Amino acid sequence: MTTRVAVNGYGVIGKRVADAVRAMPDMELAGVADVATDWRIRTATGHDIAVFAATEQAQAGMLAAGLPVAGRLEDLLGQVDAVVDTTPKMVAAANLDRYRTAGVKAVLQGGESHATTGHSFVAQANYATALGRDTTRVVSCNTTSIVRVLGALHDAELLVRARGVLIRRATDPGESHLGGVMNTLVPERSIPSHQGPDARTVLPDLDVVTMAAKAAHTQSHSHFWSLQLTGPASREEVLDALRAAPRIAFIRMSDGLVALNTTVELMRDLGRPRGDMWEVALWEDVLTVEGEEAYLTYQVYNEAIVVPESIDAIRALTGSVTDGATSIAMTDAALGMRQEFLPVSARL
Repeated sequence: MTTRVAVNGYGVIGKRVADAVRAMPDMELAGVADVATDWRIRTATGHDIAVFAATEQAQAGMLAAGLPVAGRLEDLLGQVDAVVDTTPKMVAAANLDRYRTAGVKAVLQGGESHATTGHSFVAQANYATALGRDTTRVVSCNTTSIVRVLGALHDAELLVRARGVLIRRATDPGESHLGGVMNTLVPERSIPSHQGPDARTVLPDLDVVTMAAKAAHTQSHSHFWSLQLTGPASREEVLDALRAAPRIAFIRMSDGLVALNTTVELMRDLGRPRGDMWEVALWEDVLTVEGEEAYLTYQVYNEAIVVPESIDAIRALTGSVTDGATSIAMTDAALGMRQEFLPVSARL
């Protein structure tokens, strides 16, 4: 069965989700909707993607700009089984009634609150509870990484509690000209920062506290974790639990991957679309285990990490694939995701 999908919002996440849908063997992209008339939406027409206007006002603007408009968002919704809403924060919540009226399944993003859908999603953790629902919310990039990494240790019954510090990029690279943090670091004003409580919308019994700061860079986020384990463990036990989980890739300082920018450059050298990294990149040779405590750090590529989760959420809501592990494997194979970015021989 082929699932027909719409993407509403062709920005940083939306264009990546649209490309991922087109890469899936069991999905078809019916079109994208937006309100823009600039280069961002024009690239969609250059990729032979049908473009729809998200609003009546947007349609007038698109037509005036000479864009080939296939219709309104409601016309697009009439052609699909599911829509992924990647519009700016708070816009998606206002769109929910439109999706319900059209009778389509809707995947929202982490900018919306958990209460908006009543369900938050990370494929490896709670795929089954999303089956057949009308809506779900793929959690934010940082929360996705927390659930992937800490969830792996939680599932292996190794984790008691986690305390983490998040260093967030100031803005997306494509928007760095609009202003932001320069030559400083801005701590978030409350502890815990929102990512820890958000992770518990997916894993309710996870004992996690996060602190966060925004730094003057645009190339991804970084996390630093201090973990209390359930008992004395070896480093290999912790690594084995992480290796058993999907969507965690292992990088090493010894390979010269010593900073966020080096991993971004590696993705480009690997020929990743837009230089994207869908995996959490965890520094294997930094991970330290001392008795009942473990310490680790990893990198979160905020522009892309939620894309595979959005694909799996489509399958869960529509029920086209009822087993989470099967959907994850399908998505990862189609995108070319890895657990190791470099050949083993390169490290000998």
